[in-house]
Amino acid sequence: MLKFIKSFFKTIFVSLELIFLLMLLANFWVFALTSGRTYTKISKVPPRECALVLGTSPKMKSGFANPYFTSRMAAVGTLYHHGKIKKIIVSGEKSKNYDEPAAMKKFLVYTEGVPPEIIIEDPKGFNTHKSILRCKDVYKQSNVIIVSQGFHNLRALFFARNNNMNALGFDAQDVTKNESYYRNHTREFFARVLAVFYYVLGISPKEN
Repeated sequence: MLKFIKSFFKTIFVSLELIFLLMLLANFWVFALTSGRTYTKISKVPPRECALVLGTSPKMKSGFANPYFTSRMAAVGTLYHHGKIKKIIVSGEKSKNYDEPAAMKKFLVYTEGVPPEIIIEDPKGFNTHKSILRCKDVYKQSNVIIVSQGFHNLRALFFARNNNMNALGFDAQDVTKNESYYRNHTREFFARVLAVFYYVLGISPKEN
């Protein structure tokens, strides 16, 4: 009986090791395929016709301004004022009493000084993959600069590459002193695994 228990736990331990290794390899694959496609310095960013801004909530649960949101808007403003883009797609979720694209446009116009006529609102960017697909299929933009935090841009560029888009990423400043910092990075680790899983099986992601 003792021998069986030892064998059982050994099998579980080896299985967990294998699963964790596969998860690391999935993340490594995403990093490898997107290597050299993201930028942090505005002077290095090649100009493109359009920027795709991935949505996030303007406010945190505490009610304070979401620094992930404000830093993304600042990054877009930097792209525009340095002449790197001519138009902007703000893609996020819109539902009753909640409108990420409208909040992004308002912030860009009144805080970043971006002309409203160059901003396109995509109210059906319910997740990263949906925003990428709609950018290409609905708004007919494939040569874009994707704007989000660096950890998120990697997965977005992975989706873009798999949909035959010639996308680059401009990394908004990350937020290290934030209540959701570790949660977001942990979540993104698993989200990259799911992205690879969906790609290998040829499944279109419904969430994340």
